[in-house]
Amino acid sequence: MENLKKKRMELKPSQILGLGFAAVIFVGAFLLSLPISTVNGESVGLINGLFTSTSAVCVTGLVVVDTGTYWNDFGKIVILMLIQIGGLGFMTMTTLAFFVMGRKIGLRNRVIMQEALNQFNISGIVRLTRYILATTFIIEGIGALLLATRFIPAFGPKRGIAYSIFHSISAFCNAGFDVMGNFSSLTGFAKDPVVNFVIMGLIVIGGLGFGVIMDILKNRRYNKLSLHSKLVIFTTGILLIVGFVLFLALEYNNPDTFGDMNFFQKSMGAL
Repeated sequence: MENLKKKRMELKPSQILGLGFAAVIFVGAFLLSLPISTVNGESVGLINGLFTSTSAVCVTGLVVVDTGTYWNDFGKIVILMLIQIGGLGFMTMTTLAFFVMGRKIGLRNRVIMQEALNQFNISGIVRLTRYILATTFIIEGIGALLLATRFIPAFGPKRGIAYSIFHSISAFCNAGFDVMGNFSSLTGFAKDPVVNFVIMGLIVIGGLGFGVIMDILKNRRYNKLSLHSKLVIFTTGILLIVGFVLFLALEYNNPDTFGDMNFFQKSMGAL
């Protein structure tokens, strides 16, 4: 035990973060490869479980089986937890566990948190982490409540609430996972402005990054933002506008995509 503690102390913060994410991925892979994670009660296999776990933690959205129909409730909860850990960061979730257990966060853990959050100094790092956690859960909660106004009438209370929470977290973490089933994603709500704009808003806000979000909440005016925040917002805006124009122009009369929609629905789809 003493040797293990000594080796742990010798690891650099970046190495601990890498090993932490690897550990989360392998634990997720193990859980997803169990028969208790699937609807048919058969194992998806370690390789497929590892792929799905990696995709969820690294929020890429690539899947080897249909998320909505292949995994049961337990499997979907595992995937959702992996997405949340990947979106917030390993050390942020570890810090949350410390808060819940009432444990004191030592100097070494603060240094690792500083590395994980790309901060220049250790001062106020725990307070920043609290802000990140609170902001994340508030935004995801608001997103889930808004989605519930559409999903509960469509799927009933139980599924509607579960779908709202899952898609809100998935969107804010930019994960790309959905549980609609049969690889349909949100195409069934292509003409619904509430679902579209809530999902878009969550994706954009989550994509800006916590540093930019905190800067916006603190300064509230564009000319007071840091150069980094201004660059992120400007670049995001340009990419969204260019992408919107191209999608609208290329798909405007395509009968397989926007062809049967009115102009507002086509614009929404392009966004």
